[in-house]
Amino acid sequence: MDLFGGYFGLIISSVGAVFAVVLAGIGSAKGVGLAGQASAGLVSEDPELFGRAIVLQVLPGTQGIYGLLVAFLILLYNGVITPLDVPISAAQGLIYFLGALPIAFVGYSSAIAQGKTAVAGIGLLGKKPEESGKAITMAIMVETYAVLALLISMLTILLGRV
Repeated sequence: MDLFGGYFGLIISSVGAVFAVVLAGIGSAKGVGLAGQASAGLVSEDPELFGRAIVLQVLPGTQGIYGLLVAFLILLYNGVITPLDVPISAAQGLIYFLGALPIAFVGYSSAIAQGKTAVAGIGLLGKKPEESGKAITMAIMVETYAVLALLISMLTILLGRV
């Protein structure tokens, strides 16, 4: 007998979708906030550097977008967005839940790390504005791991469709 009246797959996959959005979103908010504080200090000293600083501030926000994308895929495939004739199985729900974990946890931690790297880059801009490309490159390197987590999450979710 399936738990929760046959809706265990729907419930556990929806919990995964929530984890993806909440954890990646919290990390992004923290990372963007850290970089925003540093940017405000820099721009108060040199308003001309706003454009370069805002690029560094925006970067940690992408992990929240990745979490939202993963959650959207899960909710699409588990029948919340597009109703299904038959509820998804517990096994499918568990696969979707597990698929949400990479972007949830890596998105959370990489967004904070990227925010800290962006803060350092903003400090570099304050001393050597011509080095903005290097500052952005350093922050983008952290993004690599969020992209890898996004790919693993998406591939795992697609596995649940088979």
